[in-house]
Amino acid sequence: MFRREHDTGSRAPLAHSPRSSVQGSLSLRKSASSAPPVMRASRGLEQFFFNIRDLIGLSILDLAGASQENITYLTSLGHKVYSADIVRSLDDSFGPNPAEQTNPGRIESFLQAHFEYPAGTFDGVLLWDSLQFMGPALLTATVDKLHEVMRPGSYLLAYLTANERVTEVPSHIFRIADSKTVAIAERGMRTSGQVFNNRNIEKLFGKFDSVKFFLTKESLREVIVRR
Repeated sequence: MFRREHDTGSRAPLAHSPRSSVQGSLSLRKSASSAPPVMRASRGLEQFFFNIRDLIGLSILDLAGASQENITYLTSLGHKVYSADIVRSLDDSFGPNPAEQTNPGRIESFLQAHFEYPAGTFDGVLLWDSLQFMGPALLTATVDKLHEVMRPGSYLLAYLTANERVTEVPSHIFRIADSKTVAIAERGMRTSGQVFNNRNIEKLFGKFDSVKFFLTKESLREVIVRR
C-alpha cells in the first residue's frame, strides 16, 4: 500500500515521520519546471472547507502527495489525513501515456494500492488535478471507487483543465495556505487523458449527488462534488 495516515491523536504507525514529509515536499518543489509556487485564492478550496466547517475528527484523503503544509493545516483542524501522490504513481503503474491505462489487471492493482478502504471511510477527498492524467477506463474505475469509499454527504475537490483543444496540460503541486488560498507550482507537462467539458464532468460524477464548477484564470475548472 502507498497510502499514509496522519492525525492529531492516537495514531497507527506511519510510513514516515513528519520530518520525512517535509523533505518530500521540498523535493517536489525542486523538481517543478516553473518559478516558485504562486499563491492564489481558490473558490473551490473555500467551498470545500465551508462545507466541513465546525466539524472535527473527519477523515480526509489528500492525493497531492504527503506534504507537511497540507498535513499540518488539516490536522490543525482536528482531522485525520491519508496521503498519496497519485500522479507520480500513474507512471509507476502504467507509464506516462494514458493510452496504456486500459489493462484491467493493472487498473485493479492501482485501485487496490491507493483506494482499498472500507466503504464510507472518507468525509472529504482532495483530488487536485490527478484525474486529468487518467484515460477513460482508469478514470471511470477511479471515480466509481471514490464513490464507494466516500460517506454520503461528503465532498470532493478536483481541478480539471478548461481548455478542450490541448493534448498536454501542466501537472501541478498543490499546498494549502489557508481555507481560501492554495500555493500552486508546475511540475512539468503531461498528456491529458481526455477532454473535460461541463457535460463530460457531470456524466463522470453521475452517481454523486451534485457537481459545482468554478473557472479560474489559469483555465482550470475547480470542481466541488457532493457524494
